[in-house]
Formats: sequence, structure tokens, C-alpha cells
Amino acid sequence: MQVRDDYRSLGGPEKAAILMLSLDEEHATQIFGLMDDEEIREISQTMANLGTVNSEVVERLFVEFAEQISSTGSLVGTMASTERALGNALGEERVATIMEEIRGPAGRTMWDKLANVNETVLANYLKNEYPQTVAVIMSKIKSEHASRVLTTLPETFAMEVISRMLRMEAVQKEVVDDVERTLRNEFMSNLARTQTQDSHEMMSEIFNSLDRGTEDRFMGMLEERNRESAERIRALMFTFDDLAKIDPAGIQTLLRAVDKDKLGTALKGASDTVKDLFFDNMSERAAKILREDMAAMGPVRLRDVDEAQAEMVSNAKDLAAKGEIMIAEGGADDELVY
Repeated sequence: MQVRDDYRSLGGPEKAAILMLSLDEEHATQIFGLMDDEEIREISQTMANLGTVNSEVVERLFVEFAEQISSTGSLVGTMASTERALGNALGEERVATIMEEIRGPAGRTMWDKLANVNETVLANYLKNEYPQTVAVIMSKIKSEHASRVLTTLPETFAMEVISRMLRMEAVQKEVVDDVERTLRNEFMSNLARTQTQDSHEMMSEIFNSLDRGTEDRFMGMLEERNRESAERIRALMFTFDDLAKIDPAGIQTLLRAVDKDKLGTALKGASDTVKDLFFDNMSERAAKILREDMAAMGPVRLRDVDEAQAEMVSNAKDLAAKGEIMIAEGGADDELVY
């Protein structure tokens, strides 16, 4: 049989066949598990007809393979590809546990993870469970977190849970394991799926960062192609005019945080409603000085106004995220977002 000793004559399927033959059975099986039937047929047939390959050719193939892998920019790992790869080597239950660790809130144990789940989210799930089950969960998480969850639960249901907790004796390990398994399989897996950011929310954040001219241009083009998406993005965007949703105490907090040189520039392009909101929350003397400074500015470039307003919006978002100010959503119930 002819020995293959010319590396330049090898085609792609032959190179793949040599590489597969060089691997041990375990690794070869894992790689085959990632291929479709047509790929397996082609490589298998090439392997069967390969014949003898010179060791120098094999070594050169390994060098080329290593160089391409180290220099490529197209090796991408995803949740789906990782789960698929693990599935070929591990059992379904172990894969589910590992992927839940990756996707879910950080924490070594299930009870650590629950500590990182917002009390409203957790309460919305628990209100549909048996009070005894909720009592077990409340007894396992930190008292501060449990108190917030109980406060968020419907009052009658919360009292039933409290009664069960007061009567509860030592919980059998089997019961705790069963509750933990349910939380992992139902709650955490659903939570991981819902944590993916909505595409319209992501685009609203991007649009918030655009200058006004670019934003108007993109929004106009989007309205022509997909009016519904444009309206959803606009509703999610937080603009300078939305500062009017901040209560007086929040405006005063924001005033202490903003660059005073940028404030006048930002208000030059503001609506009368927003201007009055800021002036009304200053001392009479400070408001008078700011009005005079704005008048002395004369015409201001729209780009400078946009930059100043964007900086103030960013400051407001940071303060809201820290809980230092509250921004009303403006819905029917005037719900507050912290």
C-alpha cells in the first residue's frame, strides 16, 4: 500500500481523518458526537481509505492545527454548544446541574443562590407553593432575606407560612433535598431563561447613548420598517425629559451630584417643565444665578446640549440604581423603580 508522505496533496477531509485517527477513542467519540450524519459518513469513509501516513506528515498536520487554533478569532463558545458538549460526556442530570450553576445567580449552594434572588421574584414564585414548603425554604435562607420575602407575600398566605414555621420541628434531610431539587429544576431553570435581556431593552439602552441627531435618524428608519419595535424601544428609553418623573427630594439629590458647568448647558435645551422642576428645587439666589449664566451663554451647540443632558441622565440612573433617588414610571399606580 502506498505511503502518504506529501503533505501538500492532502485535502480537508483527509486532514480531518488523520487527526481523528490520532486521537484516543474517548476524545474521538466526543468529537463525532458534535458532527451531523453527513460529516460522519464523509470522514469515516476517508479514514477507511486513508492507508499509511508518514509520521512527518502527521507531525506537520499537528503543527498547522495548533497554529490555526492559536491564531483564529472564530472559536466561539455558547451556552448551547457547552451544554451539547457536556451532554456527550456526562449524564443528563449532571449536565443540568452544571448548566444551572453557570446560568443561575451566583452561590455555592441552592440557599446561597436564593439569597441573590430579588425578594419580589422569589415571592411571586413561592405564593403558588404549599405553605409548608415555603416554611421550609424560609427556615433555610437568611433571616433578613426571609423577612423581605414574607413582607412581599400576600398577607394571609404569609401568616400561614409563619404559623407553619412556629410549629415546625427538625426537618428531615429527605424533605430538604426534595425542596432543593424542586427549586433547582423548576425555579432556577426558569429564572435563568428569564434573565436574558430583552432585545428591545438592549436597543433602548443603545439608543439612549446616541446623540440626538443619530437617534432621530435611526428611529425614523426603524419606524418605516417596524413601527411596533420603534414604539417599544421609545417606551423603554429614559430621556432627559423623563427627569420630570423624579420627586423633589430626588431632584435636589441629583443637583448635588451633577457638574454645575453642565447643568446650565443641559437646561438650555430642556422643556419648560424640566427647567421649572430644577429651578423650583434650588434656592432663589441659586436659581437667579443659573438663569443669568444661561442667558450669558448665548447660542449653544446642540451637540454640547446632548452631551450635558446625557451626563445628567447617566447620573440619575446611577443614583436610582443605588437607591438614593426614586424615578416614577408614570403608570396608573405611579409605581416607583429603585
